[in-house]
Amino acid sequence: MFEHIPTFLVYWGLTSASLWVASFVFKGMRFSDSTSLLVAALVLGFVNAIVRPILIVLTLPLTLLTLGLFLLVINALMLMLVSKLIRGFSVSSFGTAFFASIFISVLSFFLGVVLFGGGVSWNSPMPMQAHTQWL
Repeated sequence: MFEHIPTFLVYWGLTSASLWVASFVFKGMRFSDSTSLLVAALVLGFVNAIVRPILIVLTLPLTLLTLGLFLLVINALMLMLVSKLIRGFSVSSFGTAFFASIFISVLSFFLGVVLFGGGVSWNSPMPMQAHTQWL
């Protein structure tokens, strides 16, 4: 039950580090203290896991029409949503959120590659391959 907690903590740390670096790169993005940074990283993870997929499905025609570029707008909107939800975290404009979300995504990806020593594995076993019996 608790075997995924270390992985969750590592990804939370990666997101926190990416947000922290982005706050230095983009002067329109600010954190009042370290607690707001950690809470913002946690809420951003939950928003990306729950709200973002719903928005992707709802805007699928627009995403297909723009060849996937509208996903960058959705990422920026998720960052702005988190800034509205968390006291002590502010993003000054949509432009800042747009470029900061790209920066955060790229930096998190590269930190994950460095930390985990490789890219994404597409050869992970499917559930029916890992367990022959479900009952």
